[in-house]
Amino acid sequence: MSDRECRWGILGAAEIARKNWKAIWNTGNSRLVAVASRSTDRAAAYIADCQRQAAFEPVPQACGSYEELLGRDDIDAVYVPLPTGVRKEWVIRAAESGRHVLCEKPCAPIAADLRDMIDACRSNGVQFMDGVMYMHSGRMPRMREVLDDGESVGEIKRITTQFSFRAPDEFFTANIRASADLEPLGCLGDLGWYTLRFVLWTMGWQNPTRVHGRLLSSVQPEDASTPVPTEFSGELFFDGGVSASFYCSFLTEHQQWAHVSGTKGFLQVSDFVLPNCGGEVSFDVGNATYSMHGCDFVMQPGRRTITIPEFSNSFADAQESNLFRTFADLVLSGKPDPFWADIALQTQLVMDACLASSQQDGAAVAIGE
Repeated sequence: MSDRECRWGILGAAEIARKNWKAIWNTGNSRLVAVASRSTDRAAAYIADCQRQAAFEPVPQACGSYEELLGRDDIDAVYVPLPTGVRKEWVIRAAESGRHVLCEKPCAPIAADLRDMIDACRSNGVQFMDGVMYMHSGRMPRMREVLDDGESVGEIKRITTQFSFRAPDEFFTANIRASADLEPLGCLGDLGWYTLRFVLWTMGWQNPTRVHGRLLSSVQPEDASTPVPTEFSGELFFDGGVSASFYCSFLTEHQQWAHVSGTKGFLQVSDFVLPNCGGEVSFDVGNATYSMHGCDFVMQPGRRTITIPEFSNSFADAQESNLFRTFADLVLSGKPDPFWADIALQTQLVMDACLASSQQDGAAVAIGE
């Protein structure tokens, strides 16, 4: 391993990897060495396309198989954007080859698979992390300060989140996110992972005591034994009287908001997953006041916006660049941080419980171990 940079490989020429190609390019502590696809020509075309916008020197090499990339001796870490249904094998094989693993989300179809993936990483002394970019935004520690100051929000009582986009009709027959084999968790895995992560983060990684899930809409290909969620909602209940709800959907237009209600005010963020385009990220805090003066009933919103200088995308301080930089720092330090694997497994367990509840007509389900 170079002591100056983390050398990356990408397993799969997925669309999301285009964004992360540039994120690696922006880190300052990383270099992309190779990209693997199902054919050398496909990998080469992908590399040529991405090089036009963010050129590495030397040019990353094209590998015609995932085995070929893992057989190289010049790669320290791999980014794995492969479909969830086939990801486990390649995460384990990467770990067993001594490569650190940055894994797309949802990490696995079920928690048992993710445990195997994490165990492989830990037994081989390599870092595991999921690809939740917003966890690496400078907005998160600033929101944490506000939630913890005791005055802006007070005691947290309710958390609500939504992440959705309106998919075109062809999405439900042609996109892998509607495939029972490739992405069996559908919108719950693709979008719900983010909403559940935000709830758990807000609660300081406390587990809910029980969850209720509802499958609101789904697609089920003829050759599939189970439906793929396309619209899903859930309720989570925590010790101390805190409740949370989430909604994720491929059927309602772009929304990605979170709202935390407390005894003294609220915190609201309208773009918590993918920041709105610009050079700063922000969130709102509200401390409304109500008063009566004779016949006058007055509501003052008491709303303030807190901004943090940070580009929404494609720059060195954007959250995706921070994600890859943080991961590379851990790789270069030689000291894997188990926190990232722990919260990935926690997110998966809560998601699994929500899905299990939906299969029992919304019955209460406890979180597994």
